[in-house]
Amino acid sequence: MKKFDFFNQYRDPVIVIRDYEEVVFKNNTFCRVFQQFGDIRKFAHKMTFDMCPMDSENVDMCSPIFQAIVSKQNFFARVSYISSSGQTYYYDLTAVKRGSYTIIFLADVTSDVLLRDNQKEQAIFKDKLSKLEEENDELQKIRQKAQSQAFRIALINKVSNIIRESMDISMILNSALKELAIMFGCFRAYYASSGDDGFYIEETYGENNDGKNICITFDEHVMNSLKTEHISISYCLMEYQKAEPFKQSVLRVIVPVFHLQKMIGVLVLLSYQKRELNEEIEILDAVSSQLGNAIIRAELYQKNAQNVRDLKKTLEELKETQLQLINSEKMASLGQLVAGVAHEINTPVASIKSNNSIISKLISQIEQDDLRETFAQINTIDQEAIQRISNIVVSLKKFVRLDEAELQEANINKELDLTLDLISHEIKNKIEIIKHYGDIPPIKCYPNMLNQVFTNILVNACQAISQKGIIEITTEFDNGILSVKIKDNGHGIAAENINKIFTAGYTTKGVGVGTGLGLAISQKIIDKHNGKIHVNSAVGVGTEFIITIKSE
Repeated sequence: MKKFDFFNQYRDPVIVIRDYEEVVFKNNTFCRVFQQFGDIRKFAHKMTFDMCPMDSENVDMCSPIFQAIVSKQNFFARVSYISSSGQTYYYDLTAVKRGSYTIIFLADVTSDVLLRDNQKEQAIFKDKLSKLEEENDELQKIRQKAQSQAFRIALINKVSNIIRESMDISMILNSALKELAIMFGCFRAYYASSGDDGFYIEETYGENNDGKNICITFDEHVMNSLKTEHISISYCLMEYQKAEPFKQSVLRVIVPVFHLQKMIGVLVLLSYQKRELNEEIEILDAVSSQLGNAIIRAELYQKNAQNVRDLKKTLEELKETQLQLINSEKMASLGQLVAGVAHEINTPVASIKSNNSIISKLISQIEQDDLRETFAQINTIDQEAIQRISNIVVSLKKFVRLDEAELQEANINKELDLTLDLISHEIKNKIEIIKHYGDIPPIKCYPNMLNQVFTNILVNACQAISQKGIIEITTEFDNGILSVKIKDNGHGIAAENINKIFTAGYTTKGVGVGTGLGLAISQKIIDKHNGKIHVNSAVGVGTEFIITIKSE
């Protein structure tokens, strides 16, 4: 209709509808934009509200076009339109009522809507990005905390393993100081035990390791912090009171070490690094707690170990005392026996000796020459026998010499001969004695005790020779040292038994033959003379005992 031609001047699409669906006018812009326009119904059904304003069974009422037509008043809505190519456009629909005509203006707002949607999407994206960044920051913090926790646990476990595996206080402290020094980048770390007048450095790591056993003290503020079980952290120019100042400020960490509410020491860490200590405090607390328990446990272990050593030493001393008592009792019993035997022998010997003296006077009065010669021969034999018995008694008395408790000068060569006389029954018709006596000056000793040693060794040598054999005795004196060597060619001693022969109770002899005390007592006697007894032996070759005594 020509009366609506002026709408051709509008840049926006305009359509005029009469009654319900009669299209009476479309401006040029409308025709250009909506080239595929067929009829109003198809066009209307391609256009929808952004949000449907009503719920109706009439499908036409879902279209903003028909909503505008049936509206009694002017109508406005933002609508979307899907073109035949499937692309969506957005319009601001304005409907003006003029009698039976409905004039609809469609302003293209696609760019505004897309811009708004884009901005909204950007805002949503930014919001999501911001949340992701926050979550990432939180995850980083959790990761760092987890790494720190893992590092802390690893360090604590490492120190704990070191502490559990050792009972040596020095090793425990040194290992703990090394780990802490590496962790905190310390140039010096040490442990100082608590004393009445301060702290005493026991173990150090890093620089100046020679500063052990010195007493150190800290100012009152630090001490108050330590007594309340708080770690002291400060930057200072002095390690402790009266110490030489540093050339630059140093991070000093002092960790109190407690056990059962009692401070037993402190860990001191020194570093040139400038850093904040947060989670590391937990590590120091954990290490300090374990270290306190470990130190006390190690101290108890060392005390127990020392007690065991003392008990072993006491047991050895008791064994030595027992041997000495056995030896003393043996010699005392032997002395009493010899004294009694000597007394009993001397009485009949004196009688026989008196009778022999009388007979020797009467022999000269016998007239028959052959009878006088026979009695003279018998009398001479009796005199020799009496003299031999007297010599044996004297030798026995000399051997036991119980009154000789003090050191005396003795001729060792004569003492050996005395011993050989006493064991002549073991030697006779069986063993050849070869003597290599040196020029031995008298030496201070306990003669009766040395005689007992010589007797034990010589009797053992005789018993080691099955049939006939040789015993060589050599004496030497050189540079104030007496040497006595007794060597036999008996059956010898097996290598695995060499270290057992001086053990009390050990014997290779049959039951009733040996007590296993002879050589054990002999060794104690030589020890009493500050000497040494050594043995060389080979099975089937023989045995040699070498006794050395330093002459005073």
